[in-house]
Amino acid sequence: MSKNQHTAAIIIIGNEILSGRTQDKNVQFIAQRLSDLGIRLCEVRMVPDIEGRIVKAVNNVRKQYDYVFTTGGIGPTHDDITPASVAKSFKVPLIRDKGVEKILRKRCNLSGDVFVMADAPEGAVWIHNDTGPGFYLENVFVMAGVPSVAQEVFAKIEPMLVGGNKFISKSVTIFAGESKIRDMLYNMQDKFSQLQIGSYPFVDADKKWYTDIVVRSQNSEEIEIAIKWLVKKLDTLELRYKEVM
Repeated sequence: MSKNQHTAAIIIIGNEILSGRTQDKNVQFIAQRLSDLGIRLCEVRMVPDIEGRIVKAVNNVRKQYDYVFTTGGIGPTHDDITPASVAKSFKVPLIRDKGVEKILRKRCNLSGDVFVMADAPEGAVWIHNDTGPGFYLENVFVMAGVPSVAQEVFAKIEPMLVGGNKFISKSVTIFAGESKIRDMLYNMQDKFSQLQIGSYPFVDADKKWYTDIVVRSQNSEEIEIAIKWLVKKLDTLELRYKEVM
């Protein structure tokens, strides 16, 4: 990994995700947007609605990566403990933003404890949008778990993020299983260690094995060199393949 490459992690928070009741839809969206921004997503964690687990996860990843994105747990119910947990991670108090409370009161025509949604760690900056709030503190960006809300908040976040060249990829589908190309892949990764090289086997309707080799980088010339090397090796091994953009 380049020393100048910007990195990120995602923390998905919620018992409903871990139980299988709700399917996460945020990772794919955030990962694609980060890739387009030239930011490498290095890790995704799923944690339950348990304060200690959230605090531990946030503290661990915020020290390792340039950006951390959390989704889930910022609503008005008993299990929405992400803001309080993030506050504990930074060892700051949880405070209520009267301006955000006023916005929520006007928008939702609600009263009572629902305004815990206006609580955030001291020093946090609110991210306002049309569907729901989010906030960030240093390099930790906190968003709702509802995909439409998370996407709106992320759109507000994007201009703040510093990345690099867009990540691009090219793939080759090989008409063989991984066992046929195992040694070649080890050699390829050693030769092109600066690239992300993935091997993804699959079976077709006739139960025949195939393998997709995906080469990913921010440098298109390096990708082309690696693909040419791969194709030459496949020709030597007399294996059928097709290149896919």
